[in-house]
Amino acid sequence: MIRTFSGNTLGALLMMGSMAAYTFNDALVKLLGSDLPLFQIITLRGVLASILIYALARYLGRLRFDLTPRDWGLVGLRSLAEIGITYCFLTALIVMPIANITAMLQALPLTVTLGAALFFGEAVGWRRALAILLGFCGMLLIVRPGADGFTQGALYGLLAVLLITCRDLMTRRMSTQVPSLTVTLIGSITITLFGVVGSMTQEWAPVSHQNALVLVGASLLIVVGYALSVMVMRVGEIAFVSPFRYTGLLWAMGLGWVMFGEWPDPVTQAGAFLIVATGVFTLYRERLQSRA
Repeated sequence: MIRTFSGNTLGALLMMGSMAAYTFNDALVKLLGSDLPLFQIITLRGVLASILIYALARYLGRLRFDLTPRDWGLVGLRSLAEIGITYCFLTALIVMPIANITAMLQALPLTVTLGAALFFGEAVGWRRALAILLGFCGMLLIVRPGADGFTQGALYGLLAVLLITCRDLMTRRMSTQVPSLTVTLIGSITITLFGVVGSMTQEWAPVSHQNALVLVGASLLIVVGYALSVMVMRVGEIAFVSPFRYTGLLWAMGLGWVMFGEWPDPVTQAGAFLIVATGVFTLYRERLQSRA
């Protein structure tokens, strides 16, 4: 007898798989950063990823370009945000421990909630407002603003969080007729073109066979991560599945230790725990409100 998973169980497994794919991709890109210039990495990974995304979108029949002017405007702004996200995140990833930058990204449920309240007028009760404040305190523990603690990598990490928040808020304003894979393909092509232009200012390094395999692996993983993240939104309850997003931090800590000899210090661990705890609480409150 074949045992079938419930919607929530399948959703949790897909979310954990998605976070694992994204985090392994980050680790491979960080590994490449010691041998190849940043813009060369962006260009080569972008070309491979765009081809794979296009093939997936064609296979699923999710390519559509007859969008309204409003949606095209949002897609264009989102693609510009993707350029900034890619540059800031990869710059931070190369110079920071992978667990630190991943921990910073765990603040996104809080920042998106705050942005929706500020720009879209969505209601935020005092409990969720307090959770956002505590999550910000956790972020401060990680970046440690000060003469000794704050680094250039932390600044790029903060900019990446800000840009991802803007990107997600713009995505929420798109109509439901815009296929997710179409948006992803346009964003991937835009990032690739940005990499091509940027690479003109840098001398390309020779790509060894090992680095070529790593590039292919990173491209496959980022497409797998996206495909699973799309699938997870179609099964299970979002409030149940979303907390499993934080498993990415566990993957980041493990990969950072095994591949790069990095392990977060106690202060960074405390900040990461505070961010995750407040994020889970925010999702819990949303679940209670949806039931009510």
